[in-house]
Amino acid sequence: MLRINEAFYDSMLVKCTCHGSTYEIVRRKMLRALVEFRIRGVKTNIPFLASLLTHPTFIDGNCWTTFIDDTPALFDLVGSQNRAQKLLAYLGDVAVNGSSIKGQMGEPKFKGDIIMPELFDEAGKKIDTSEPCKKGWRNILVEQGPEAFAQAVRKNKGCLLMDTTWRDAHQSLLATRVRTVDLLNIAKETSHAYSNLYSLECWGGATFDVAMRFLYEDPWDRLRKMRKLVPNIPFQMLLRGANGVAYSSLPDNAIYHFCEQAKKHGVDIFRVFDALNDINQLEVGIKAVHKAVGVVEAAVCFSGDMLVCTFIFVLSYVFVLGLHFCFAPGFLDSTQFKTAPTISYFEDLD
Repeated sequence: MLRINEAFYDSMLVKCTCHGSTYEIVRRKMLRALVEFRIRGVKTNIPFLASLLTHPTFIDGNCWTTFIDDTPALFDLVGSQNRAQKLLAYLGDVAVNGSSIKGQMGEPKFKGDIIMPELFDEAGKKIDTSEPCKKGWRNILVEQGPEAFAQAVRKNKGCLLMDTTWRDAHQSLLATRVRTVDLLNIAKETSHAYSNLYSLECWGGATFDVAMRFLYEDPWDRLRKMRKLVPNIPFQMLLRGANGVAYSSLPDNAIYHFCEQAKKHGVDIFRVFDALNDINQLEVGIKAVHKAVGVVEAAVCFSGDMLVCTFIFVLSYVFVLGLHFCFAPGFLDSTQFKTAPTISYFEDLD
């Protein structure tokens, strides 16, 4: 049975019961037990209980019903040093973000051998992955343009896949810390293994600022290098409408210039979304992509079960918003329904 805990659920971790021949012995046993507790990762009321047990009024056994309410000094808490927790936090920070000490930044010193997969064609013959694959959906886009690409997608009778490993997967699971060198080491193999892929989402979102702030890399350099090694699969990025890849709205000309440069250096499909489905915010990003001659994939965001009529994102809301995208002249090439946090499915609406 699934049970949803609300804000006021009982968060008790453990009970501690002590007994002794006198009140003072019990008090001391309880205090020692609390001091020896080692609980990591969550806050507890141990500092408060220790403050209570060491208060003179409690020691004398002269407490009254509203003693806690009447004694604010009980909340002058002294926390433990928690050295183990701090050590774990430091090791985790270094493992994820790398050293922040000057002279220790850059690639890790460890250079282990990378196990490369062997790929085989339908006839069982081993595929030569020393050079990137040249066959893929991007050929239509490069040779005939976005409109022809969108038409080819609509006419396709099979299921087309979008892979998000190079962007959303490590953004959600690894705080976007996969380095450029790690992606490039598997790039040529990816171009062959996913040669029939609709798109490879590999840029935008948090990859832009994390590359600069934590990995000390140039996100534009990453895009150019990936494009060189994967020339056949359409690259897709996540564009936050009028925010671009920032966390607040930017001037329109900045969004237009950003999309122009992104298209120039390798992005083909721009997945444009706004967390609140604000049409005005979306429109800025969509028009900027069209001007850059990129493929627009407008996303409708929702979370939860849209089939439940009491939910805010009911099916009719999502459907009407999708129709707005579809019938706005020159507005988009495709529509996507994007669920939170990581599940999405793609629909072509003519």
